Amino acid sequence: MKTLAMILAGGRGSRLDILSLGRAKPSVPFAGKFRIIDFVLSNCSNSEIYDIGILTQYLPLSLNEHIGLGQAWDFDRKNTGVTLLQPCEGHSSDQWYTGTADAILQNISYIKRKNPDNVLILSGDHIYKMDYRPLIQQHIEKGADVTVCAQEVEWSEASRFGILTDDENGRIVEFAEKPAEPKSNLASMGIYVFKTDVLINTLQHLKKVGLDFGNDVIPHLIENGHVYSYRFRDYWKDVGTYESYLEANLELTTTVDKIQLDMYDKDWVIHTKSEEKPTAKFGSKAQVCQSLISNGSIIAGSVTKCVISPGVHIHPNAIVRNSVIMNDTIIEEGCVIDGAIIDKNCVIGKGSIIGRGATVCANQEKPKVLSSGLNVIGKGVHIPEGTIIERNVRIFPHVAETDFSDKIVACGSTVYPAKEA
Repeated sequence: MKTLAMILAGGRGSRLDILSLGRAKPSVPFAGKFRIIDFVLSNCSNSEIYDIGILTQYLPLSLNEHIGLGQAWDFDRKNTGVTLLQPCEGHSSDQWYTGTADAILQNISYIKRKNPDNVLILSGDHIYKMDYRPLIQQHIEKGADVTVCAQEVEWSEASRFGILTDDENGRIVEFAEKPAEPKSNLASMGIYVFKTDVLINTLQHLKKVGLDFGNDVIPHLIENGHVYSYRFRDYWKDVGTYESYLEANLELTTTVDKIQLDMYDKDWVIHTKSEEKPTAKFGSKAQVCQSLISNGSIIAGSVTKCVISPGVHIHPNAIVRNSVIMNDTIIEEGCVIDGAIIDKNCVIGKGSIIGRGATVCANQEKPKVLSSGLNVIGKGVHIPEGTIIERNVRIFPHVAETDFSDKIVACGSTVYPAKEA
């Protein structure tokens, strides 16, 4: 039976704040040389699903350039391939995608043209490895209208998810989207397999602004159809916050026997569009411990429990700990960096300290976004020599040396480019 995968990849990722200012969340770099969307694309390729529609919307240029024709994931085949689907004027009165199900509804003509037996709905912003074939097989065997992938989560986190209750046969009997008081900790992963005719008929029947799978489609089909769960018990993470993003990256640096997501599995390769850079190089006094170092990097300082992306240059006597450093960033001599996410093409001036002192306050402008003590530096920032940055500081992209009014950036501050201040 033919399966078409539809990947929802248009989200802004507002909780990732300045990391997603110039890119959609799925195109945010992850694990050094990869991007977040590489995981779902690789899952499709490894599951031998080669017909892919990718729904983009928010700042799609970076994502579109990364995916291209899909050659890195073996999608550039004769009778299949990857199609980038952006919102446009058409049958819908609302040009922009206003909900997860609305995005699919606006591309119904594409689904009809492909004429699959089943449609696999996926999110482009989760980190996991999954063979979709057993999921599709169970869906077919049970004669389900829709099958919902589910995983048990911590009770303290359950209110962040769509929560379902199923019976002894796996049929879902109750579903609540982000309930204040969850009755279960079995959470929807936002992965669905639909019979194509059920999907089309349901979306057209429920058509409205803001149409959503969790709020509208799944509850409707529980009452009017056959909805089953599929349990997934391996690693799966939504890296939708600064803390979860940093944690997921640094988890990859743990020892092989403790790692939850094996990036070195020869039978399940994570593919990406790689940059053509030379081999990583280490200086005579370099010290590197429990870290991922990508191609093109030059390490002459000390690096401990970090993820270093391609082309990063860490100069002598610089110390970098518990951090994610993205592509082509330069950390000059004598810097000390502790607990930071630093985006691409930054320059950290000599002797600067990023992450000084204890956490005494959350970020003043975004306390719910940044309160754990890490610092986040946007793309293209140039920090002047000798600058001291305390904790929970946000520095917007393209801040120049002249935008720093003081050598000390206090805990909880936000620094803007001069024109945006």
